[in-house]
Amino acid sequence: MSKSNIQKIRKEVLSDNWYTLYKYTYEYQKSDGHWENQMREVYDRGNGAAILLINKKKGSIILTKQFRMPTYVNGNTSGMMIEVCAGLLDGAHPEDCIKKEVEEETGYKINQVQKVFESYMSPGSVTEILHFFIGEYEDQMKIGEGGGAEDESENIEVLEISFDKAMGMLVNGEIKDAKTIMLLQYASLNHLL
Repeated sequence: MSKSNIQKIRKEVLSDNWYTLYKYTYEYQKSDGHWENQMREVYDRGNGAAILLINKKKGSIILTKQFRMPTYVNGNTSGMMIEVCAGLLDGAHPEDCIKKEVEEETGYKINQVQKVFESYMSPGSVTEILHFFIGEYEDQMKIGEGGGAEDESENIEVLEISFDKAMGMLVNGEIKDAKTIMLLQYASLNHLL
C-alpha cells in the first residue's frame, strides 16, 4: 500500500443552499518530498446519468432544449442549451435514474439502456461522476409529452432530429454541452447511426 500524499484534511461548509459547497484545506506532499498547504473549494451536487436516445431505423436522436442560468451569466445570451437527457441520481442506481429521467424529460418509456462509460465532468471543482448511456427508442414508446418534472421547473422542449443534423450542430457550435458532445462523438466513433 502506498503512502498517501495528502494529510491533515479539514472540511468546512461554505454553502448548503442548493447543493453543498465545501472548503478543503490540507497538506499535499510534492514530488520533491516537501509538504505544501493547499486550499480548494469543492462543489458536491451528487452524481448523475446522461443518455443519447437513438432510432437506428430513422437515423434520428432525441435531444432536449432548456434554459441554463450558469450559461446565461457566462455569455450564452439566450441561456438555452441543447442537451441529451440527463439527471442526478439522488441515491438511485444510474440505470434506474436514467430510465426515469427519459420518461420525465422526453415522454418515452424505454426498457433497455447500455452503459458506455463514466466520467468526472469538472474534476477541478465538482465531485460529480456522470454515467453515460445509449438507449434505443421507437415511436410507439412515446407515452407522454415529456417536458420535465412539474416540481423541478425544467420547461424542457423535446427535439427529435437526424443524427447528421446533430453532428452539424456540434460542428457549428449550436451544441456546446459537454455530455452531449461526448455521447454524439461516441455514437459517431462506434457507427451507431
